[in-house]
Amino acid sequence: MTVKTENRPAGISPARAFFLRDAVAYQDKAVVSKEIASKETGTVTIFAFDAGQGLSEHTAPFDALVQVLEGEVEIQISRKPHHLTEGEMIIMPAQEPHALKAITKFKMLLIMIRS
Repeated sequence: MTVKTENRPAGISPARAFFLRDAVAYQDKAVVSKEIASKETGTVTIFAFDAGQGLSEHTAPFDALVQVLEGEVEIQISRKPHHLTEGEMIIMPAQEPHALKAITKFKMLLIMIRS
């Protein structure tokens, strides 16, 4: 029997445990992302932000759940700042403008639900 692992990065296989934080590495002055799962109904992506890096204000058509895996980040939702640290989560509502800026190096898991 063959197991298909399409849309998964190297080292991430179904039915095998892995450390989420190790799925993506920091790079100097960069934001690195790796899609872990992609389906019609949503995506799961892990990000690594170097300190001071971020994503400019934008909107998304779907709710997005952010889980901070390590470090600190300021997430602005409709221009209201939210300071999150390791272990905290926040929902960025659909159609609300949001932006992110790494206070320290930080990693996050982003879950987008399309339905």
